[in-house]
Amino acid sequence: MNAQQTSPLAARIRPKVLSEVLGQEHLLGSGKPMRRMIETGRLHSMILWGPPGVGKTTIALLLAEETKALFRRLSAVSSGIKEVREVIAEGKEQVAAGQKIVLFLDEIHRFNKAQQDALLPAVEEGWITLIGATTENPSFEVIRPLLSRCTVFTLNPLSTEALNALVARATNLETRLQEVEIVDRELLTGLAGGDGRKLLTGLELALDLLQPDERTITGDHLRTAFSSKQFYDKTGEAHYDIISAFIKSIRGSDPNGALFWLARMLEGGEDPLFIARRMVILASEDIGNADPYAITLATNIFLALERIGMPEGRIILAQGVTYLATALKSNASYRAIDLALKDARQYPHLFPPLHLRNAPTGLMKSLGYGKSYRYAHNYEGGFVDQEYLPDELQGRVYYQPSRHGREGTIWERLKELWPKRYGKK
Repeated sequence: MNAQQTSPLAARIRPKVLSEVLGQEHLLGSGKPMRRMIETGRLHSMILWGPPGVGKTTIALLLAEETKALFRRLSAVSSGIKEVREVIAEGKEQVAAGQKIVLFLDEIHRFNKAQQDALLPAVEEGWITLIGATTENPSFEVIRPLLSRCTVFTLNPLSTEALNALVARATNLETRLQEVEIVDRELLTGLAGGDGRKLLTGLELALDLLQPDERTITGDHLRTAFSSKQFYDKTGEAHYDIISAFIKSIRGSDPNGALFWLARMLEGGEDPLFIARRMVILASEDIGNADPYAITLATNIFLALERIGMPEGRIILAQGVTYLATALKSNASYRAIDLALKDARQYPHLFPPLHLRNAPTGLMKSLGYGKSYRYAHNYEGGFVDQEYLPDELQGRVYYQPSRHGREGTIWERLKELWPKRYGKK
């Protein structure tokens, strides 16, 4: 058996020409940016940003081949400045001889600032054409000077259509796939999650799980071959994107969306207490006084989860998610503190009016501290109209209650107490 036959299925069906690349038509189709580079023969330095298994390495290799450039591949995980400088030195020599070098730097986001800085002169002078690949947002992970010298291309997860085409291509090559039936194609493409390499790796493992007399790949075979945790990186972009979708689903009063993203995080191994902490914040930021019980419930959810743990904690979290998602919403308190902070920063020199200051000594009393202060409880309804802000800020309104739930009642009370401030909409 030769090396080609023993190599992974994903390696064996790697596209040989760009026309065989699936799912990136927005870059490789007629008139699109990468297609134009090939047609003009001018390959520019670029960053390929996209999830795993969508063709970043393949595209880089084929772009080099199509433009007749030498291809050098390094991984930021295992390589350092020494290896980069060696390729740059080779690039200088090749440029002098009329030959271009493409340096494909996989996982470029793992290079630190100094390592990325080392690439700048070579890219600037054209000694190499850099193609960096990353699964992380380049805006955060690639230094600005390098970004300004590269074009960022976003690669999309493979569509269901592209994944099915990949299965068909694999079936044409792999004899074992021609002899079996895949019962649930929808499950297969769903488990792949837009990742072509994962689809092929999982499919190959599912084949290996079959007994000699079995001719059907069932859903159980597929679920065993794939692992949901592979699609969730607790320190990567998935962590931030999915918690963002979770929060926005609750804010948007969609309990079903919120429950799905909760389930994705739990299945991916996210820390349940991280989720609960975000729920406490949300209860104040997005619900506030429209439903003052929400923050009490969210806090109790956190405390209960801390004491009980998983897997039972999933039920506690679900209760909190469904309550918060269906509660009346208001961000008035959130907006109010930000407005007050803005004034506090703009007027750091302001102090309380004299009538609000404490007067524990005779000197302070003689200076007017506490003079004319009116004690609210001495007045009917426990309220007296007096000024509590510095003269420069009199009339400021930071808190604008919504008309939702309990906050509607708060609005009516404030309108009654402070008609000049709250009598108008």
